[in-house]
Amino acid sequence: MPGRIEDYALIGDCETAALVCNDGSIDWLCWPAFDSESCFAALLGDKGHGRWRIAPADDSRMSRRYRGETLILETRFETADGAVTLIDFMPPRGAASDVVRLVRGERGRVAMHMELIIRFGFGANIPWVRRTGNGELLAISGPDMTVLRTPVQTRGENMTTVADFIVDAGETIPFVLTYGASHRELPAAIDVDQALRDTESFWSDWADRCTYRGRRRDMVIRSLVTLKALTYAPTGGIVAAPTTSLPEKLGGARNWDYRFCWLRDATFTLLALMDSGYFDEALSWHNWLLRAVAGSPGDMQIMYGIMGQRRLLEWEVSWLPGYEGARPVRVGNAAHIQLQLDVFGELLDVFHQARLAKLKLDDGSWAMECEFLKHLAKVWNQPDSGIWEVRGPGKHYVSSKVMTWVAFDRAIKSAEKFGFKAPLADWRKLRETIHRDVCDNGFDSGQNSFVESYGAKVLDASILLLPSVGFLPPSDPRVIATLAAVEKYLMRDGFVLRHDPRRITDEQEPIEGAFLACTLWLADAHVLAGHLDKAETLFERVLSVANDLGLLAEEYDPIVGRQTGNFPQALTHIALINTAHNISAAKASSTKPAVQRAHS
Repeated sequence: MPGRIEDYALIGDCETAALVCNDGSIDWLCWPAFDSESCFAALLGDKGHGRWRIAPADDSRMSRRYRGETLILETRFETADGAVTLIDFMPPRGAASDVVRLVRGERGRVAMHMELIIRFGFGANIPWVRRTGNGELLAISGPDMTVLRTPVQTRGENMTTVADFIVDAGETIPFVLTYGASHRELPAAIDVDQALRDTESFWSDWADRCTYRGRRRDMVIRSLVTLKALTYAPTGGIVAAPTTSLPEKLGGARNWDYRFCWLRDATFTLLALMDSGYFDEALSWHNWLLRAVAGSPGDMQIMYGIMGQRRLLEWEVSWLPGYEGARPVRVGNAAHIQLQLDVFGELLDVFHQARLAKLKLDDGSWAMECEFLKHLAKVWNQPDSGIWEVRGPGKHYVSSKVMTWVAFDRAIKSAEKFGFKAPLADWRKLRETIHRDVCDNGFDSGQNSFVESYGAKVLDASILLLPSVGFLPPSDPRVIATLAAVEKYLMRDGFVLRHDPRRITDEQEPIEGAFLACTLWLADAHVLAGHLDKAETLFERVLSVANDLGLLAEEYDPIVGRQTGNFPQALTHIALINTAHNISAAKASSTKPAVQRAHS
């Protein structure tokens, strides 16, 4: 049985990531990359689907932390006989990928137990295991290979590698699991002490570059470190989460694969990185984006693989029972073929923000942007699947239409500011047409609020972005009334739902938890409106449901008091960073990211 979602910690090497439960078990790891098949999948089933647990043999008390501002996890176990610290980390990727686990004796003598169950192919494939002449434990299945190196004597029991050993105070016992392609030579052994020093230096040096000095800097840095960990270093692409199929509702069927890169998060991501001083990472993200969308505008997708792959075919892993029984377990994401018009606005906005920040952009970017706008001029008034990727017939979603307005608005501003050749008269006319269309059809006078889609009587949380993207000023009566409507209809126990509970659905309410990024969007809207007290209350409320390590999932279920959805979620942490900047800057009376996005 897996732990609660908030029971997990993240370790990673900026190419893949593992989730470590507070009982010392690694229950999720896809090797060699974020989007690879897993070798540990107990998170979505049980230990028979793969895990690696190291813990005291007897009852113990647990506490844990990250070492400083790094991604080195330290889990301390206290037993009747003594205390040990389990140090888990993945060194920055060299020739191979390693998971290092160090068992360090702190006090007394502690009996320990190790259990290693490798199951490639999302828990389906039992590897062939043998020992090398050097005593290493080699596991091979098809293209995949792992090698375990440890001085501890291991043995096989019921298709499981186990070990029992004693740790004395002052003693450190290493376990290193290394991945490699099965057709290649065994990866070389690493120096674990040097690897620990290198890993600590890597993360500490990176965190030290953060320029944010406002309140809750600790949470902002933890969010930035998490964002860095979710970045695929070879390309700069940032995955939405390192997991698949963690349910939006416990026991439900809203289970999606998030191990891909969404364009929708592009501008928020860029601002979070740049405003925190990480311009190299921002440029890498921008360049990934540019490469991914290269081609015909009509072929642009809302998401891509970590290397820019387009075909993210969705299928169900029938042999996995799902997290706490939440099925189906999905790999791939069929939403990649949906028409979602808002991504055009994200794309043009991120290019504009990058120019303002003087990032070094590709010379061919403007020509490509013009082609995208030529295409958007033909399709902006079509129904689409919307920001929440609703499956089924399309609608005229208000947020989608607003973002098409953003696309032309930012292109006009780029052309004006940087002297680019452009059909400005046509763009200005279309910008005005879209704006009028949204105001005429997306605002319900009866509710005195913008709504989910044209003609709808329900809201959705994406309308909170209208002032943030500059569509209307925060002082506009329609914006003020919309915020009040969101608080009336979409709030649950102080958190914001993305969908209106009043809508007609085949699912039993609540259909999911509260969406944490949306709660932070409401905070941003209050910052713009000058309601700093309300913004700070919402900000602190989100921070209060982070786990003991500062990590947040996509959603939070206030009824049962648990995190839900994929974990950790990049968008949640991005929103946290931006809201922290917004509040801090508002208090300092300087230009804040929300205003920066709306008016630059």
